[in-house]
Amino acid sequence: MTVQTHTLANGFRIVTEHMPGLQSAAVGIWVLAGARNERVEQNGIAHFLEHMAFKGTQRRSALEIAEAIEDVGGYINAYTSREATAYYARVLGADVPLALDVISDIVLNPVFDPREIEIERGVILQEIGQALDTPDDVIFDWLQEQAYPDQPIGRTILGPVERVRAFGKADFQAFVAQHYAPGQMVLSASGAVDHDAIVRMAEDIFGALAPVAPTSFAPARFQGGEMRVEKALEQAHFALAFEGPGVTDGAIYTAQILGSALGGGMSSRLFQEIREKRGLCYTIFAQAGAYSDTGMMTIYAGTSAEDLGELALLTLDEIKRAADTLSEAEIARARAQMKAGMLMGLESPSSRAERMARMLQIWGRVPDLDEVVARVDAITLADVRAMAAQMACAAPMALALYGPVSGAPDWDALKARRAA
Repeated sequence: MTVQTHTLANGFRIVTEHMPGLQSAAVGIWVLAGARNERVEQNGIAHFLEHMAFKGTQRRSALEIAEAIEDVGGYINAYTSREATAYYARVLGADVPLALDVISDIVLNPVFDPREIEIERGVILQEIGQALDTPDDVIFDWLQEQAYPDQPIGRTILGPVERVRAFGKADFQAFVAQHYAPGQMVLSASGAVDHDAIVRMAEDIFGALAPVAPTSFAPARFQGGEMRVEKALEQAHFALAFEGPGVTDGAIYTAQILGSALGGGMSSRLFQEIREKRGLCYTIFAQAGAYSDTGMMTIYAGTSAEDLGELALLTLDEIKRAADTLSEAEIARARAQMKAGMLMGLESPSSRAERMARMLQIWGRVPDLDEVVARVDAITLADVRAMAAQMACAAPMALALYGPVSGAPDWDALKARRAA
């Protein structure tokens, strides 16, 4: 399997990977425009725009968009993140030209019919309501807001209700004109694909697009803070975060190994100490996430009101203890889990297409898997302990609590526990 790339004269990039033996393919367009690219008055527009792409183009109605892919047994979808919006399909190899035609149509030719805008506005307001009714969803938005206050990266992807109620056709057109430019897009395809054929199709579809100067956003500043929302729920939801490295920082692999050792599986420290030994929760995990210039080590648990205080303090203790007592065996296990998860995930053409698009957008190239594995293998016990020590004592901290949380330690008590 060989990754091949090509850049059109206007800056539009194509990346493909042929996977021998597969009959299916994943193809999509990743646009380097997400919630982080929004001004405060635009918060939620990138996600709303993703919905509107499926509501009709100059050539197809909303139903015809769905039927075009589903008539050949395929699947089409999209998502919005804080740094990108993706439109993608999974089809049989013979139907890749059709998939690319449909995806490019919804990206380049949406009509933004005012009637459809109103219909989809109602759908998104329902989506926001559902998120607010799902504690282990909304708590991560609150955590993000506390980590990066008053910054685009800290705002919710769905946007606030008052913004969503106000967006109109002109708002969508302006956002597209600014951000949906050829230099901000990557066409990625993996599986039963032919690179040269896809390049030719891309040239025909995207080659005439005029370049637009890219916009930039301010560097992220992890500041930290707390948010506590008392509500009569069955469980208290606890989410804690520390600043971590960005995706281009070599320390990201250290952070991911640390996250796995702390809370990446049933053998991890938090799971064993807090769930298995003490029975304080059903769910607890840790994970290291990363953006282009910053990252977060996030720990989440759901517990009872009575056990929340003990769980919160023990979580801080376990991070501190990891700085001194993490073992070579734990690091080897976390390293193996990380490599296996990455390699198993990349057996899917959809996962490969997504990885290639994001790597090309962030790095300007697609690192070879052997290179990534070598970087993971190079992480030492000393590296991981040092990062745990930084998080335990010095890194800014963000906290979100939701539910029956009145018995949780206050902010000063948590800081004192870190310092003890």
